[in-house]
Amino acid sequence: MKKKILSLLCAAVMALGLPVTLAACHKDSKVIKINEVTHSVFYAPLYLADALGYFKDEGYTIELTNGGGADKTMSAVLSGSADVGFCGPEAVVYTYLGGSGDAPKVFGQMTNCDGSFLVGRKAEPDFQWTNLTGKDVLAGRPGGVPLMTFQYICKEKGVDANFITNVQFDSMTAAFEGGVGDYVTMFEPSASEYQKAGKGYIVAPVGPAGGEVPYTCFMAKESFIKGESGKVDALLRSITKATKYIYEHDCADVAEYIKGYFANTSKESITTSLENYKAINTWVKDMAMKESAFNRLQDIIENAGELEKRVSFADIVLTERAHEIYQEIYV
Repeated sequence: MKKKILSLLCAAVMALGLPVTLAACHKDSKVIKINEVTHSVFYAPLYLADALGYFKDEGYTIELTNGGGADKTMSAVLSGSADVGFCGPEAVVYTYLGGSGDAPKVFGQMTNCDGSFLVGRKAEPDFQWTNLTGKDVLAGRPGGVPLMTFQYICKEKGVDANFITNVQFDSMTAAFEGGVGDYVTMFEPSASEYQKAGKGYIVAPVGPAGGEVPYTCFMAKESFIKGESGKVDALLRSITKATKYIYEHDCADVAEYIKGYFANTSKESITTSLENYKAINTWVKDMAMKESAFNRLQDIIENAGELEKRVSFADIVLTERAHEIYQEIYV
C-alpha cells in the first residue's frame, strides 16, 4: 500500500510538470546523497572516485547537489535532504555550539589547506608576503574561512594589509577586473584562466602559508554514521583510492576522467588546476583528521573573533574508520 501511494504521488507530481528525480520517488538504500559546499576542481578526488567507478565497486551510486555555502550544506544535512555534507568543519563547530540534537560529526577529511591563489596586477616572481603591507586585498567575506585564513596569515607574518570585505565572494574576480583592490584571491580554475587571459598574475598559493588546516571535510548526523556504516565506509574507501590515483598518475590523465563534471572548462585548464593543487599537496592521503590541524583552524576562527568558545576534537570528529581504510589501501 505504501509503495502504491508513493507511486501515485510521484505520478501526480510529474503530471503537474514539476521536476522529480528517481531517488525522490523510490527510496534507494544504495544511493549516497552528498551536498557539496560548491563545485570545484579543488574537490577532484570526489569526482574522480565517481568517474573511475569506485562507488559502484562498493555497491553504491552518489547523488550530488550544490549547497552554495557551508550554512546551506549544513541545513541540507540537518533537514535530511542530504545524507552527507561536504564543506568546512567550522559548520560542524557552529552547529555543535548551537546545541543541535543528533549533531553532525566529521568522519573524513579531503583537503588540508586553503585552496586559493593570490593574484596581483603585476608579475612578482620574488613575491614576499610583506609586499601586501598597505595594499588593498579582496580575500572573502567577514566570517568566511577564506578571509579568516588570510587574516591569520597576515598576522603571523606581521603584515598590515587593508581588507575589502563589502564584495560578495562570487563577485570578487569581477570586482578586481573592474579595478577594485591591488590583490585578490581566486580558486582554480579561475586563477590560472585569469592569468592565461593576461588579466593578472598568480603571485603565491595561499595554502602553504596558512599551514595545515582541515579545509574541507565529510560530515553527517551521528545517527546516519552509526546506522549507515556501509555508506560511510564506501565513501571513505572511494575517496582514499581516488586520491591515491591522483598522486600516482599524470594530471592530464585525471583531467580526462573528470572533464565531464566541468562542462564549461577545458581539459587543459582542468589539468593546470590539478597540477597547481597537486604541487602543494592539497589532498590528504589519510582522511582521518589530525587534532593539531583542527586546533589550528580554531586558532584561525578565534583570531577573527568568530568563535564563541573552543570545541573538543573528540566531541565532533571521528577518525577510526578513515585511518583503518587508509591503512587497508596504502599499507
